[in-house]
Amino acid sequence: MASILVALYSDHGTAERVRTELVSDGFPTDRVELTSKQELGQAGNMPGSTPIERFRKYFDTLFNQDGEGIVGFGDSFAKHVADGDAAVTVHPRGELEIDRATQILERHKPVELERQGMNDTTYEHASAEKEGTIIGRVLRSTTR
Repeated sequence: MASILVALYSDHGTAERVRTELVSDGFPTDRVELTSKQELGQAGNMPGSTPIERFRKYFDTLFNQDGEGIVGFGDSFAKHVADGDAAVTVHPRGELEIDRATQILERHKPVELERQGMNDTTYEHASAEKEGTIIGRVLRSTTR
């Protein structure tokens, strides 16, 4: 299962600010998603005749990527979003991004924060030819 963080906020405006901060911090826009009644996001592409059905399908997919996800979180998050809350989903790659995303998400005081696949940090080294992260190599080379 890929690493995923999903934070639930009590209003769309807060979630928008969180998304903006994450992107400004360097997270690619394709790895940060906002889901709310005002902005369906990826949930808008899910099958379903009502927004809550689409929200439920979207969150079920997020929380059950490997077939062993947490039962009930999809339904719970869908109900919250349908009632006016908003969710920000982050797909971090590696421990550095997990830590940074968690700091940003928590700073805005989420109603709930779910973490899944935090042990799957293999992407951090996926395209590196040498050992270590790209960021780590850059930092080490600038201090020499």
